[in-house]
Parts: sequence; structure tokens; C-alpha cells
Amino acid sequence: MKQNEFDKKVNRRNTNSLKWDIKDNEIPMWVADMDFKTAPAIIKAIEKRARHGIYGYTIIPDIWYESIINWWKNEHQFEIKKEWLQFSTGVVPAISSIVKRITNVGDNIVTLTPVYDIFFHSIENANRKTLESPLVYENGAYHIDFEDLENKLKDKKTTMMIFCNPHNPIGKIWTKEEIEKVGHLCNKYNVVVLSDEIHCDITDMDCSYVPFASVSDECLNNSIVCISASKAFNLAGIQSAAVYCANEKLRKIIVKGLNSDEVAEPNCFAIDTIVAAFNDSKDWFMNLKQYIYENKQIVKTYLKENNLPIKLVESKATYLLWLDCSLVSKNVSKFASFLREKTGLYLSDGKVYRGNGTNFVRMNIACNKTQLNKALRMLKQGVLLYKKIG
Repeated sequence: MKQNEFDKKVNRRNTNSLKWDIKDNEIPMWVADMDFKTAPAIIKAIEKRARHGIYGYTIIPDIWYESIINWWKNEHQFEIKKEWLQFSTGVVPAISSIVKRITNVGDNIVTLTPVYDIFFHSIENANRKTLESPLVYENGAYHIDFEDLENKLKDKKTTMMIFCNPHNPIGKIWTKEEIEKVGHLCNKYNVVVLSDEIHCDITDMDCSYVPFASVSDECLNNSIVCISASKAFNLAGIQSAAVYCANEKLRKIIVKGLNSDEVAEPNCFAIDTIVAAFNDSKDWFMNLKQYIYENKQIVKTYLKENNLPIKLVESKATYLLWLDCSLVSKNVSKFASFLREKTGLYLSDGKVYRGNGTNFVRMNIACNKTQLNKALRMLKQGVLLYKKIG
């Protein structure tokens, strides 16, 4: 597939899209799914399966395991063993199930904030307590306050840490040294790590993420990792993910939990889709990564050339940009609502990610360049209008 295939506009309105079921004048750049058609090999696999005409109960064949194992070995230089792997209908259902099986009501679960807001739902809907360890924001970048993190981990009520790798919404790739330190502290205080690595494949071309479990024996034996092709290949609606865990004792608990919660059985399209993604779509995927990188540069250049009072946090992973709007408004939630109402640009209000997210909006740039440039003009228009009423 030629790279310019990503320039094509795909009309998603009136398709029951969570993202696009909005007003006609609005451009949604909030929820994390892409506005690109998935890889041709995946479409072909789905069409072939659909033509069969019978959509009954589906087993998980060896080729599903092999496709995941080979992708992680080739792309991320980490070997996942077959017996570690368990199918799940999604990363979020897996996280919610694992939280309920590994921790107890009233336990603390640590997160590094700002972070993906659904973590809080998985924790708090299960009557556990979110214990934030806020990331330190200095000179336009984030880092872990390890002293604060250790204080939260050593609390006797803390039994789990949910780690986001790479980190959504800030787009940060954690280093081996950072992961090793997190893993050591969690092991020291008997805190199980649940690592969400759903965004791991989409990194800048010269970067790669570090699988949590690959860093040390402590990390390997004290972690549960959630992975999926859904972000890299735009497959969220297929409802397919995987969980892997090297620790046999933990694995037995989570496998039982996933099955009890009825989130361990694939629909009839899930297997063929994932195999086509990991086995047959590498060229498409590499072109996608290049396109997203170019989109990042477009945003960076536009903000600078138009002298907008918005700071872009340097991102090495995901197609989500974290925009510091604290110079635009002391109430960024109000600004985000104003932006949508007055211009039609729909971004994520950073407040929901907690931490210092109250100063930010999150922008999804996985769209064609025409839409991206239109969105940036709307952003500029919104800033100028907001200043007038400010």
C-alpha cells in the first residue's frame, strides 16, 4: 500500500460510530480510534470469513498464538511463551476482571497520573481506591517521582499498580531503567503490576517501546500484561486482545477470572483478523507509523509558526498529542467546551486523566492531513475567540 492511501477521506458518519455520531459541523479528535481503513490483508480476511455464512462458536487455534509470539519477537525482541497467553475480548474488560481477581475491596491501586481515565472506572467501580502518584511536569516533559511512588507502594493497603506502557495521554516511552526501578519497588512491597501495553506498536520510526516483562526477572514474575492489535491496526470494534503472564500462580487466577466474567471467548472474526494483522500487514503498518509521525510534525510546526500559546508535550509514542493550554485559560475544561461549541473541534478534556490534566487537552491525530490542517485552523480560531471573551 502506498503511503498516500492514508490521505483518503473515509466518511464515518451514520455508521453508528462512537467517535462520529455527532453534529455535522463537528470534527471529533478525542477517542482513540483512527480514521483510516485498516490494512487490506485484514479486510480480505474479514470478507473471506463473512462469505462463509456461518458465524458459530470459535476456538483459538495455534496460529493465533504464533502470530502474537512472532510479532513480539520480531518487533519488540521479546519472546512470549504460548502458555502465558490468554485471549480476551478487550484490554479494558481484562483490566476490570483482573482488578477484581487480584485485589480485594478497599485495596489501593496505584497509577501514575495523568493517565487513561478508564483505569479509574475499572478500579473504583470495583470498590477499590485509586492512589495517584502524580508525574512531575518540568520543562515541558514528565518524569516519575520515585520517592512519592515508593511511599504509595509501601502503604499496606496497596496491592496493585496499573502501569501504562507507553503512557497515555502523554505519549511517553518508558526507559528500561525506569521500568526496572518501578518493577523493583513493586516487587519489594508485594504489589502486582498490571501493565497496559495496548499502544506499544505505534512509536516514532526511530523508537521502540520496552515490554515491561522483558526488563528483569522481577518484572517478568510480578506482572500481568495486556496487549492488542486494536490501536495499531484500528480494530477496536473487533473486540480482540490478549493477556500474558509468566507467573503460573497469578496466571491461574486471571484465566479463571476472565472465563468467569465471560470475556475469554472470541467472536468469529477475531482470530482471522489478528492473524492477518500480525502476519500479513507489516508494510501497511510501517507506512502508518510514518504518516502519524508526519502528522506530529505538522502540529508542532503549526503551533510554532502561528505563535499559539499552546505547548506540545514531546511525544514518541501513540497517535495522541497532549497539549498544554494553561496559557490560554485557567479553566481548560471551559476552554475545551468553548472550542467544541464555537468551532466544532472536539478534543478530550484533560481533567478526566487526573494529575495535572486540568491544564491540558488531548488530540487524536490519526486522520488524513486535510482533516488535521482543518482542525488546527479551528484550534487557532478557538484560541483567538477565547482571548476576546477572556
